[in-house]
Amino acid sequence: MRIHYLGPLIKRKGATHPAMRGYDVSHFPASCYLVEVSDEAGVDGPIIEGDVLVVDEQRPAQHADLVLLESEGETRLYHSHRIGGRLRVMQTVGPHESFWANEADLRGVVVHQARRMAVV
Repeated sequence: MRIHYLGPLIKRKGATHPAMRGYDVSHFPASCYLVEVSDEAGVDGPIIEGDVLVVDEQRPAQHADLVLLESEGETRLYHSHRIGGRLRVMQTVGPHESFWANEADLRGVVVHQARRMAVV
C-alpha cells in the first residue's frame, strides 16, 4: 500500500501531526519520521486510510515487521519475513505475492501506529 511522507517526528510539544497528539514522542529516537497511509488501505483492517505511522530509518528489519520499501519509484508498506540473512516482503493489500527485498531499498521499520479519531 502506498504511503505519504509527512516529515520528521518533531519532539516539541504541539509541533507534530494531529494524530500524534496525546502521545509521548520523547521516547522515539531521532531517526524516526512520520508517514500517512493512503486511501488504498481502505477503512477496515489493522491499517486503515489516514493512519499515521512512525518509522525508524535506522532500525534493522526483522521477521514480522511492517517495513517501508522503495519499489517501482514509490515508497510502499510491506510485511517482512526474515529468512536466514535475507528479507522477503509481501504487500499489505492486494495480491499477496512476495519477493526478495534489497536492503538498499529499505526505508525503515514501523515502530508505532496512530489513528486519528473522527470528531462527531
